[in-house]
This record gives sequence, structure tokens and C-alpha cells, in this order.
Amino acid sequence: MQFSEFKNKIYQKFGLDLNSYKENQLKRRLDNLLEKRKIRDYKEFFDLLCTKREEYHNFLDYLTINVTEFFRDPRMFQILETKVVPELLSKSPNLKVWSAACSTGAEPYSVSIILYEKSPRKTYRIDATDLDQSILQKAREGRYKADALKNESKQRLEKYFIRQGDEYIIKQEIKSKVYFKQHDLLADKYPTGYDLILCRNVTIYFTREAQDKINKQFANSLKPGGYLFIGGSETIFNPEKFGLKKVFPCFYRRD
Repeated sequence: MQFSEFKNKIYQKFGLDLNSYKENQLKRRLDNLLEKRKIRDYKEFFDLLCTKREEYHNFLDYLTINVTEFFRDPRMFQILETKVVPELLSKSPNLKVWSAACSTGAEPYSVSIILYEKSPRKTYRIDATDLDQSILQKAREGRYKADALKNESKQRLEKYFIRQGDEYIIKQEIKSKVYFKQHDLLADKYPTGYDLILCRNVTIYFTREAQDKINKQFANSLKPGGYLFIGGSETIFNPEKFGLKKVFPCFYRRD
């Protein structure tokens, strides 16, 4: 089975669009995976994914590259905390946020900590989505090792986490504002009405065409004046065509 046939069969069987990923990068990673697992070819791999549900979940986990930590890229989160959030709160006390491709939940919980401190009424809501159900379950548990919290201040660590052995558990007042659910950025309908959307270090793995499609839908999901927060290694080319304007590094505002 050729790689192109494998991608088509994955789409037919699971509805997962691998054609929207950068092909050379994706094939290199999957070839490494097959070699590591001692799987002979793509036909054997496809059959394995079809017959063992756990293998498919492991494949999704490998595909989505779940690298995350609290306040990842602190300088950008400083802009979020000191400039973007105050501006949004000045317009509405009831902020609605979407953390897309949220992985293990460090990102939406980071935003929840900021809003808990900044929002007087604490009436915000954060929707957190990911393709991988097993990762979402870990996110709901809210348990983290110290390395995921290296950017967290000592004060916040003591205030918003409970330590159990070598793990830190996010407290309920922060957790209760975050709602996790499955969502495929390449296939599912996008929800709307958001003041802030975060999708960071994800679209770099997609083709330019897929990036444009995603960014257009994100723009449509934002309220006028709402912000899209992307990763430091990402760029939105010609944001004006989506009705977006770059205001700060990594931050685009919908006109």
C-alpha cells in the first residue's frame, strides 16, 4: 500500500484528513514510527489501526504532538494578561474563550488563571477542544508534573494547585470554568461568538491551503473586536483577507 492510498483509506475509515498535513513532514514521522514499531508497511499499519481501537488512539496521540506547558512562551502570555484581556473585559464582563487543539489542558487552565484574577465577576467560560479523546481525558483530570509548570510563578503554584507526591492538581475554581470536548479542526463545524481564540503551534503541521481554511473559520468564530492568539513559530499570511489585523506579536484582532 502506497502512502497516498494509506491516507485515503484513513479518511474513508475514520474521517481523518491526512491530506491536509504537510506530506513530507508527515511521511517522515510515520516512516519513523513504522520502523520503531517494526511494522512492515502501510497496509499492515492500516489493518492494525482498524482492528485495535487502542492503536488508533495511540496514532492520534502521536499525530497531534502533545507538547504543552502552562504559560508556554511567557512573553506572549504577558501580552495576553496585560493588554488583550483588559481590553476585552472593558467591552464585556462575560468573556467566551476557545482553546483549540488544547492537548492536556495546560493552555486553557493558564487562561482560566488569568481570567480568574482579572475578571471581577468571574463569569467567563473557556471551551477547550482537541482531536484526541484520550488526551482530553487527561486534561479533565488536571494533573501535571513539575516540568509542565516551569513558567508558573511560585505564588500561583501555591494558590491554584494542590500537590500530591510529584504531581500538581489544578484547583476546582480554575477547573470549573473549562469545558472539554472533541473537535477536529479539519472536519468539524466551528462554534461562534468568541472574544478570544487560542490555537498555538498547531497549524505549522498543515498545508497552506488547510491553514487558510482554518484561519478563515477562526475569524468567523470571533466576535468583532475579538482576538486570535497563535504560536510564535506561526504566521498568518495576508490576514486582511480573513478580516484580521495583526496588533501584537502572535495576536490578530477581528475588524
